[in-house]
Amino acid sequence: MKSKIVIAEDQTIVRKGLRSLLEGEGNIEVVAEAGDGIETIKCVEQHSPDLVLLDLAMPKMSGLSALRDIKERFNNTRVLVLTFHSSEEYILEAFGSGADGYCLKNDTHTELLTAIKNLLAGKSYISPSVSGKVLEGYLEGRQKLKRETSWESLTKREKEVLKLVGEGYSSVEIGKILSISPKTADKHRSNIMNKLKLHSATALTAYAIEKGLVT
Repeated sequence: MKSKIVIAEDQTIVRKGLRSLLEGEGNIEVVAEAGDGIETIKCVEQHSPDLVLLDLAMPKMSGLSALRDIKERFNNTRVLVLTFHSSEEYILEAFGSGADGYCLKNDTHTELLTAIKNLLAGKSYISPSVSGKVLEGYLEGRQKLKRETSWESLTKREKEVLKLVGEGYSSVEIGKILSISPKTADKHRSNIMNKLKLHSATALTAYAIEKGLVT
């Protein structure tokens, strides 16, 4: 049995090229083409495809809006986003809206067919050319979350020291301001760096500004 696919792409020449590519595969049938978001929804309603190849930049209804509608109403239809947008923001928003896969239009034909086969097999897929960005963003988000949690672990005194570091004071000056020894000020600074996983005065200053301790 052939897998049914709907191609949702506003550029006719791209749509026809995709149809030609997919129809060369013996186990795939392109059951419909759509040139805008509203037409895409109608095609899905009419044909109940196994997969929709969806561009994000669509007239009348955006690709993301069409994606959300499809995933809310047609649980068995898989959606592969095919777009020029390679930024982490678009990728995360697409997956957050229910996308099952994400490919770029400048990926190879082989890459696209691999993505389609993965989705039809019930798997998820993301183009290798953008997966690194998502991983970097994920790790950065995890690190930021970790620092947010670490903020709560700072003592009142450590927050006072962090503020003064952010304002550019040395350990000797901090000691005089807080009536503690320079050695104790250094110890507080070291504890702050360890808790926040920040390893320079510049990083501490940026964090203090982010937290509103320094204007």
